[in-house]
Amino acid sequence: MRTANSMQTSSTETMTGPSVLSHDESSIREAAAALTRSGVVAFPTETVYGLGASTLDPTALDAVFRIKGRPQDNPLIAHVLDIEGAKTITTGWDDRCTLLAEAWWPGPLTLVLGRGESVPDQASGGRPTLAVRSPEHPVARALLEAFGSPISAPSANRSGGISPTCAQHIVDDFSGDPEARDLIVLDGGRCRVGIESTVLDMTMDPPRILRPGVLTPEVLEPLIGRIETTAIREQVHSPGTAERHYSPQTSCMLVEEPELIDRLASNECRCVVITSISGRRELVQPPHELILMPLDPAGYAMELYEALRRADAERADLILIETTGEDDPNWLAIRDRLMRAASERLS
Repeated sequence: MRTANSMQTSSTETMTGPSVLSHDESSIREAAAALTRSGVVAFPTETVYGLGASTLDPTALDAVFRIKGRPQDNPLIAHVLDIEGAKTITTGWDDRCTLLAEAWWPGPLTLVLGRGESVPDQASGGRPTLAVRSPEHPVARALLEAFGSPISAPSANRSGGISPTCAQHIVDDFSGDPEARDLIVLDGGRCRVGIESTVLDMTMDPPRILRPGVLTPEVLEPLIGRIETTAIREQVHSPGTAERHYSPQTSCMLVEEPELIDRLASNECRCVVITSISGRRELVQPPHELILMPLDPAGYAMELYEALRRADAERADLILIETTGEDDPNWLAIRDRLMRAASERLS
């Protein structure tokens, strides 16, 4: 059943934008039927919500790029139920892939392999490779099972913007957009992980992490040996590798403590401060706003995109994010997202 918010009308016109469905069996069937008709469905994963279409349907994939406003060279991730599903759309699957998938699928690990002959160019941004993963979220898995075919999806937000971790974020981003008038959103609650999956390029030797996630090299290397972790600042054959990404509309800056203190003391602009240091409560006083984050990386990751959206909604002059976890590999993915979100950076 569609929610009241998605079906509200004014006295003069019908509002366009996403229709939010519950995640019951009827809604899953409706969403799967939409995919069969070359439709687009936003669905939850354990990482973020995805904007999905049939991996094998060029018309549907074109609609994903159009709705999101995504550059055509930015590849999508194909979501599958299991190893066998991945093998049907990729080439080059080997014993290392099996070890990784058996350990971490379903879960937040994406493998980049060769693109199978049945997969159209749009699914991989015109590249000969294809990113594939098996999501853990029960709604995503139910949708894949009902549809019976892989579903390709980027995050369900406007291109370059802040990824969505609940259904309301998608409504906020696309409400009133005529391109999204037929978009179905399956509401699966809040995403557990909160940042995108680790993307591991298996076409290289040794494999290379193209996008860090919660699964770090320290976790993966015992299974397959050495993994490269070179920083990437341009669009490659993985989503989320453009230099500017995950960005709020408000100007955003990463700072350390001295710069934070100086910025707040200058009174030149109104700031929102995102930090995990509780002692900043006394420092951040009106007109500035404080968003206090969890101390642990898992908690911080889960809250990150919600915090960026809250900060953006304040309509302040500047968002200041205090850096943290510099020497801990478990903070690597968070630092990556913050660096790409920041429009200004420390030199």
